[in-house]
Amino acid sequence: MQHEPPGVLRRQLLATGLSAALWPGPTLAQASATPLLQRRLLQAPRDLGSHPDYAIEWWYLTGYASSGGREFGFQVTFFRSRVPATQTMRSRFAARQLIFAHAAVTDVQGKKLWHDQRIARASGAAEIDRAAASNSDTGLRLRDWSLLHEAALAAPRAAPDVNAGAGQRSHYRARVTSPDFGLDLQCSETQPWLLQGDGGLSRKGPQTAQASYYYSLPQLAVRGQITLQGQQFQLDTRAPNAAWLDHEWSQSLLPPQAVGWDWIGMNLRDGSALTAFRLRDPSGGTVWGGGSFRSAVPGAPTQVFAPDEVLFEPLRYWRSPLTQARYPVEWRVRTPVAVYRVQAVIDDQELDSRNSTGAVYWEGLSELFDNNGKLVGRGYLEMTGYAGALRL
Repeated sequence: MQHEPPGVLRRQLLATGLSAALWPGPTLAQASATPLLQRRLLQAPRDLGSHPDYAIEWWYLTGYASSGGREFGFQVTFFRSRVPATQTMRSRFAARQLIFAHAAVTDVQGKKLWHDQRIARASGAAEIDRAAASNSDTGLRLRDWSLLHEAALAAPRAAPDVNAGAGQRSHYRARVTSPDFGLDLQCSETQPWLLQGDGGLSRKGPQTAQASYYYSLPQLAVRGQITLQGQQFQLDTRAPNAAWLDHEWSQSLLPPQAVGWDWIGMNLRDGSALTAFRLRDPSGGTVWGGGSFRSAVPGAPTQVFAPDEVLFEPLRYWRSPLTQARYPVEWRVRTPVAVYRVQAVIDDQELDSRNSTGAVYWEGLSELFDNNGKLVGRGYLEMTGYAGALRL
């Protein structure tokens, strides 16, 4: 993993004019005054892009792929954080937004996680900024990293392969260059948007102000290549590679009693998509929960889970030798549609992002089994707040 030297990081933060933490969360009094988000129609391409008037936003791409018998998980995440103190400054150097990015590759056979991180300001002055987030479409750049929404694919081939996707739908291009690994991936839509919560308005706590706009693109078909320590792996186009893209933005963040969350986004082998999450308090209890299930059956309605319909039960733990944090790496997840078992493909998938967002968390490729022990899907498990309370 590549870290910015502490002195460089401090100079970057001073240049932005920040003296507080990277993720300044609202106080309880501020949270109570947060404007309520209203249910509205989310539209492309505008809502694919950045919403700079909102406090926080992220685009979260995860997936799995294979190349010649090697299996990989991958993750590319861009975060945008609005800096309230700089919004009225006249200086072209004022950091009105901060852009962070994380990327990781899980080498399943090598049993190793490779990850890296970036941070830069976005003032709006293109000639001085090293980061940008387009307001009109998905267009994220942070130095040599990018996540871009590209035009619709050409017409499908006469004999499409297993991983060809829907043919006419648009796709996303993710590019990451790091000393230890690289990603150049094209992720093509095969299904419509999955609107989370109430038509894209997703509750994140007991108060109505604790909500976000949130949609997912599951079952993305994946092409491209992964580079690991200089060796290039061209992804097998006939393998069932799949990715998942989440996009979420909000004014109000975690409920004050929450220290972190547990979340899964799973692409099922039959084409279905499962989301489940819970926010945890310091004792491990659930503050809030939710999720959704969209069947692969055409026309079937999406089932949205109520907070009391999702239960996460830890089955096995792993302790990080780096941070001594203890993570549940195997879960029983009860939902209204089925009871599943979620199991990490390798235990050590902890990410140390203290040089960017300031958090240490676990995020990695995992497998989904039904109640009979049958493998039914793959996706990503994310767990925050185990190495210390998360402060967004």
